[in-house]
Amino acid sequence: MKKRFSQVESAAEEPRVLCIIQDTTNSKTVNERVTLNLPASTPLKRLFEDVASKVGYVNGTFDLVWGNGDNVTDTTPIDQNSDKTILDAGFEPGKKNFLHLTDKDGEQPHIMPEESGTTDDSAQDRFIGPLPREGSVGCTNEYVSQNYSYSSVLSKSETGYVGLVNQAMTCYLNSLLQTLFMTPEFRNALYRWEFEESEEDPVTSIPYQLQRLFVLLQTSKKRAIETTDVTRSFGWDSSEAWQQHDVQELCRVMFDALEQKWKQTEQADLINQLYQGKLKDYVRCLECGYEGWRIDTYLDIPLVIRPYGSNQAFASVEEALHAFIQPEILDGPNQYFCERCKKKCDARKGLRFLHFPYLLTLQLKRFDFDYTTMHRIKLNDRMTFPEELDMSVFIDVEDEKSPQTESCTDSGAENEGSCHSDQMSNDFSNDDGVDEGICLESNSAAERISKAGSEKSSLLYELFSVMVHSGSAAGGHYYACIKSFSDDQWYSFNDQHVSKITQEDIKKTYGGSSGSRGYYSSAFVSSTNAYMLIYRLKDPTRNAKFLEAHEYPEHIKQLVQKERELEEQEKRQREIERNTCKIKLFCMHPTKQIMMENKLEVHKDRTLKEAVEIAYKLMDLEEAVPLDCCRLVKYDEFHDYLERSYEGEEDTPMGLLLGGVKSTYMFDLLLETRRPDQIFQCYKPEVMVKVHVVDLKTESVAPPISVRAYLNQTVSEFKQLISKATHLPAETMRVVLERCYNDLRLLNVSSKTLKAEGFFRSNKVFVESSESLDRHVAYTESHLWKLLDRHANTIRLYVSLPEQSPGSQFRQAVYQKSSGDSGNLDEACERVKGPVGNMKSVEAILEESTEKLKSLSLQQQQEGDNGDSSKSTEASDFENIESPLNEIDSSASAENRELENQIQISDPENLQSEERSDSDVNNDRSTSSVDSDILSSSHSSDTLCNVDNAPLPLANGLDSHSITSSRRSKANQGKKETWDTAEEDSGTDSEYDESGKSRGEAQYMYFKSEPYAADEGSGEGQKWLMVHVDKRITLSAFKQHLEPFVGVPSSHFKVFRVYASNQEFESVRLNETLSSFSDDNKITIRLGRALKKGEYRVKVYQLLVNEPEPCKFLIDAVFAKGMTVRQSKEELLPQLREQCGLDLTIDRFRLRKKTWKNPGTVFLDYHIYEEDINISSNWEVFLEILDGAEKMKSMSQLAVLSRQWRPSEMKLDSFQEVVLESSSVEELKEKLSEISGIPLENIEFAKGRGTFPCDISILEIHQDLDWNPKVSTLNVWPLYICDDGAVIFYRDKTEELMELTDEQRNELMKKESSRLQKTGHRVTYSPRKEKALKIYLDGAPNKDLTQD
Repeated sequence: MKKRFSQVESAAEEPRVLCIIQDTTNSKTVNERVTLNLPASTPLKRLFEDVASKVGYVNGTFDLVWGNGDNVTDTTPIDQNSDKTILDAGFEPGKKNFLHLTDKDGEQPHIMPEESGTTDDSAQDRFIGPLPREGSVGCTNEYVSQNYSYSSVLSKSETGYVGLVNQAMTCYLNSLLQTLFMTPEFRNALYRWEFEESEEDPVTSIPYQLQRLFVLLQTSKKRAIETTDVTRSFGWDSSEAWQQHDVQELCRVMFDALEQKWKQTEQADLINQLYQGKLKDYVRCLECGYEGWRIDTYLDIPLVIRPYGSNQAFASVEEALHAFIQPEILDGPNQYFCERCKKKCDARKGLRFLHFPYLLTLQLKRFDFDYTTMHRIKLNDRMTFPEELDMSVFIDVEDEKSPQTESCTDSGAENEGSCHSDQMSNDFSNDDGVDEGICLESNSAAERISKAGSEKSSLLYELFSVMVHSGSAAGGHYYACIKSFSDDQWYSFNDQHVSKITQEDIKKTYGGSSGSRGYYSSAFVSSTNAYMLIYRLKDPTRNAKFLEAHEYPEHIKQLVQKERELEEQEKRQREIERNTCKIKLFCMHPTKQIMMENKLEVHKDRTLKEAVEIAYKLMDLEEAVPLDCCRLVKYDEFHDYLERSYEGEEDTPMGLLLGGVKSTYMFDLLLETRRPDQIFQCYKPEVMVKVHVVDLKTESVAPPISVRAYLNQTVSEFKQLISKATHLPAETMRVVLERCYNDLRLLNVSSKTLKAEGFFRSNKVFVESSESLDRHVAYTESHLWKLLDRHANTIRLYVSLPEQSPGSQFRQAVYQKSSGDSGNLDEACERVKGPVGNMKSVEAILEESTEKLKSLSLQQQQEGDNGDSSKSTEASDFENIESPLNEIDSSASAENRELENQIQISDPENLQSEERSDSDVNNDRSTSSVDSDILSSSHSSDTLCNVDNAPLPLANGLDSHSITSSRRSKANQGKKETWDTAEEDSGTDSEYDESGKSRGEAQYMYFKSEPYAADEGSGEGQKWLMVHVDKRITLSAFKQHLEPFVGVPSSHFKVFRVYASNQEFESVRLNETLSSFSDDNKITIRLGRALKKGEYRVKVYQLLVNEPEPCKFLIDAVFAKGMTVRQSKEELLPQLREQCGLDLTIDRFRLRKKTWKNPGTVFLDYHIYEEDINISSNWEVFLEILDGAEKMKSMSQLAVLSRQWRPSEMKLDSFQEVVLESSSVEELKEKLSEISGIPLENIEFAKGRGTFPCDISILEIHQDLDWNPKVSTLNVWPLYICDDGAVIFYRDKTEELMELTDEQRNELMKKESSRLQKTGHRVTYSPRKEKALKIYLDGAPNKDLTQD
């Protein structure tokens, strides 16, 4: 004994090695981990045995390789035949040792036969590790395995039970099905019922599908089985799987459906025989003893957790049962009209149990409704329940009468078994003859006691099923704890997981706190608790056992055999699937010349020759080419590269050829075809090269041809290879390799190998082989380099010109004055690009033409009949307009063909820029001049992206560096440096250095345009250009190229980029390039003056605090850096008068910060933009009209918006502004007392929630807000009122809340719901609407909506 103890002691001291094994042989198992904690002296052989046992593979059919640590680079499999211990093999105690389980010799591991105890091989069914849900029964804190197993879940071979797969949210269904399966009487009766296929479709037969499910639960070797066939028989579609229902509701509905299906069969009365009880609902007159009653049936007894109006829950099920039958006295206004006394009398109303069912179902009513919060809630209070329940104490001997001897008519289950006293009728004197008055004095007391005694002698029930709910009233998870009558062992049936549990685990479902958290126990109330209890009567004469296999009816034996065969067939199919290679297959159709794609599925033991036949049929090539003209080759679809061919390997198995069965392959297969007179080329591991031939004369780049080369070839040999493919002379050939974007490398060292030059699997080269002198020019200055550089960087854009532009008439007028020749517009365009003096003249002419532009714009709007003619004129002129560079590009002369052009602009000081628009522009207003801020049509409402790399704008157009939560933090600060400097925000980055030269000059100026006919629906009269442009050109240069087509200088139009969703965002950075644009992007040009340096476009909204829509857009304005608030107000006055009809004086309105729809800081007249007020692009500001003189004089003041709540009238008053001198709560109450007349001591206030105006239902305001917070200042938690604009509700605490009738409350709720929905505010908590739980007896839901 002592020796044995010492061995145990030394084993406990021995270091242990933690091994974590990842199964990489299958995509389904790659995320699974098997964990072993082994003694350091464990031999490697034992390690392999333990892994095989854990994962269910045959030992010796898999390898283990290192997955981490120092051995991570060692891919050599661990030797499983070695006598070394795991410590000697390099395993480290105290650390995680990661191993990968891999294929052995290219073959997947063999699955261990099911008979050896391994469960289903699917990774989803194999459960490794603890239960996934916390609080699940069966997941204990103690490890019972000496090997430190991380899993307390037993496999099916040990528990003997099969789980059910959760379809999505069908855990409630799984719990009920497992309970019914574990009920011997129900299972046996279901087996005795025989399905007649000639009478009914098996798919829609609920009893038959339940039979099949029970047979599978009893005989399947899987860990878990599906319930889809059962739910399909209910008539449910896939959407029902996502609806969670109440398990008790399901029990009722399913029993009703079974009763309907079992009519006129032996099982017709099965549900009533097993689950139905009877009770009496009575009213007894306390004066004469007359009793009116009726008999009801029930299938379950609903037990209240908490009595109505009480905060204290019943402690036990017994206590709740006593309360269930406790009578109530009807007195006062609730008196009962006695038929015998012929008057209203005091009476006793209550329930009596007459008969308890064989299977007693108790529903614990944990779901309730809180009328104070108007929310559905779950009661998690503790309620104990016994393992054995004596129900004899709940039958009253004195009053009990056997229902069979009564002359009363049984009313049946009028309430579908719901028998709570508050659901019964109060008047039983006239119920269609159901209720009869019986005088109790005429009955024999001895007879009553005798019958009651026999009933009471056999009312001991034993608990066998606890259906548990974990979660809240909004949703959660069900599982069942069920005791097996075969071995009296408790099991947890948690969807697909079945595990043994103990009586202690059952006690954890009582609810309430765990009791182990000491002082804080009340804060940790578990949401996992019992919801339904099922007891079985302890009666040896009736208690059944499960039918043995030899006792099955013949039809069940046949069903068992059928299901076994189906499962075996499914297993064989799974085995085939596990050994099937699935790989992408491509084929260029020999006649249609289109690339076809499919998936080739071939067993790993099939040969290459057989795989070709399968692929040949799969691609449907029988009519196109003979089979012997096809072969499979290794192919890389991404690089369009033929990796290798398989000569002489026609008899090689595909598993070996493809490197085993894998979930994904790093390559594809191509079914290559040839003509009968051709022979297949042998492909060895080579590189694919796309060769583009360049023609310097036409400046064209030809489409690619494919050439296969070897990495060890020299450049000289490679040129010879290209020469054969292109028929170009190799002697004069120049080869340029494009290794990556903008990396054009001339291959000029003939002896260098392609590998040394950087060739990879797929490559692109350009070749040119002419006798021109360009060969002798330095490569980076050669015509070839410039052409390739341009080719790599040129993009094609589609430009939409403004619909209401001044048109070609205006362009001709402008450029006629500039050039002196009205007939040659191209020359005029050329002169725009000429000397500085000419550009100045264009600017001068633009000023002279302003009035003309106005008149032309008005003329276009007013002319209706002449519109078509003017359009035709514009169209004809449009065709004649060409970019000044087109002439250069189309010239054949090498001297005239230049790729670089300079743009020289006149006055750098007048360089203007643009700024992104943020909100919808009012299109109804016409503009008065070209310099107006609104010259374009509607813009996008929100800036979703920021191509300028500035801080991302918020929803209101502000960024993170705008005025912070309190303008007071900036009171004594100088200018704060932020990302939003004037230059950055307004987009006025200078294009020029100090010498006046363009930074983007000369180098990247390729621009070529031509008219383009856009698709239909793009707008009648819309003009488009197709532009090829170097994307390294700056936006400034790009705009100047567009000037001749728009007809106004670049400073007077804006460029909008159109995204896939047709949203338009303005490009504003003039010195940025078009590098973010790509081929076929669309651009819209809109007229409008761009901002000058230091200017910002600002959207002005009117704040209307007492209007249903408090935020109303007024105008777009321009504010400048250094401007005071008063100056901006002066500039707004004429615009407000002309465009909005607001005739204001400068002291009658204020400007204030706008954050989304919330009013913020009040801007004082002396505040300076950019010094006191951070201003940015897309800025928005509130304009608020004042009733009197401005009260805000200092930054130390605080302006809040107050609103009185009148509970006695259920009414909210209008907003009133309160200006405070400090953040004192006392001062706030004093001001509120002044404006309302409420005594100071009775003032209670609360801060509004959400977005202004902080709307809230008047049914919720009295209790939902945090009234009278215990703080002395406003700028601390929970108020945090640090800035102007906060909303304060206040009330008189002595004012009583109006009492509402149900009708008034419902009417008010409808009005409030309608009002708040219009304003877009939340009404109240509203969970998703639940679908009614229905089982359709015909197998499909009724599509007639009128039946709903």
